[in-house]
Amino acid sequence: MAQLSDDCFAFGGALLPLDAARAQVAALYAARAGVETVPVWSACGRILATDAIAAMDLPPMRNSAVDGYALRHADLAPDRPTLLPLHGRAAAGDGPGVAVPPGFASRIFTGAVMPAGPDTVMMQEDCTLTPDGVLLQPGIRPGANCRPAGEDVARGAIALPAGRRLTPADVGLLSALGVAQVGVRVALRVTVFSTGNELRDPPAGLAPGQVYDANRAMLMALLGRLGAVVRDGGILPDRLDATVAALAEAAAAADLLLTSGGVSTGEEDHVRAAIEATGSLTFWRVGIKPGRPVALAEIGGTPLLGLPGNPVAALITFAALGRPLLDRLAGAVFVPPTWFLVASGFAYRKKTGRREYVRVQIGADGIARRFPKEGAGILTSLTESDALMELQEAMTILAPGDFAPCTPLGLLYG
Repeated sequence: MAQLSDDCFAFGGALLPLDAARAQVAALYAARAGVETVPVWSACGRILATDAIAAMDLPPMRNSAVDGYALRHADLAPDRPTLLPLHGRAAAGDGPGVAVPPGFASRIFTGAVMPAGPDTVMMQEDCTLTPDGVLLQPGIRPGANCRPAGEDVARGAIALPAGRRLTPADVGLLSALGVAQVGVRVALRVTVFSTGNELRDPPAGLAPGQVYDANRAMLMALLGRLGAVVRDGGILPDRLDATVAALAEAAAAADLLLTSGGVSTGEEDHVRAAIEATGSLTFWRVGIKPGRPVALAEIGGTPLLGLPGNPVAALITFAALGRPLLDRLAGAVFVPPTWFLVASGFAYRKKTGRREYVRVQIGADGIARRFPKEGAGILTSLTESDALMELQEAMTILAPGDFAPCTPLGLLYG
């Protein structure tokens, strides 16, 4: 039998603080995913394997930001309109064109290369075309509407850092820099299990005492949004031998195992016992509510994250610990969700020593109101809430009007 990393966890000892659990995840695991090259248009949601270094300036040349007239700012009178004769014309896609001598303006269009000489562009709406040239109004600042080469990204700069989960905007930036193929991390292989004799998969009929399994489908959908290749491990029965065999087989073909249920200390909770029999347990009691019984372990060298059986607790503990673990293994830089201070519309008491997440609805008045049903198995508390309110370990009392950090639930889903 494997020795626990800290025996206090085996006997109901002190809860491991959430930040300490995250620190253990960061210390124990690094990227396991390989690298492959894909067309840049297909890279959205993938993890950038190496820094993307700009091979060119973006934009590559000094150009106009508007349709108008290019001129030297020094040629403008500071307190009255200035009439300048026209010399040349520049459109997007043209070359540099002819130089514009002092005392002249050139017709120019958005994106066109700035001709030699002018340093400023005045929008055509602020100009009046006359038979003798263009009449320009005073008041424009030097360099207005003129985009210098490299204004967006300078040649040689890091355009995007390694470990970034690529967004559509990132794909656009890579394309603008002339990138057609990009190196990304190979998608992680994650096998997902649920546990319990009471669970059934829809649309099978339910016998007395049985319920449909929500966790597996929910977690698989979440992992799919995060770019993992997901394998359905099915429902593990409440038998130690079957649990041991299924986890060992899955560990040989996965980068990460994810279970829900079975990690507590009940006689029918076999996941933790299976870990002790075949692998190593790092921790299993974390100071978080909902979701205290959450385990980090290894079987055959493959990490296993054991989540609570209640669906709300399963989702919240995945967001708190599973997402950092998944990102570490995938080669991504974990970026915590953004938290906003929101005024509480309710009173709340809690114990010290654990971090609590309260499901809230935020009204048009900006006040957070507690969802009326708070059980860890109430799925509508997720579907009908807007955000999670985070209450730190040291806090014991939240009064109406107090401000506390909230994050939109959508940010937890990737």
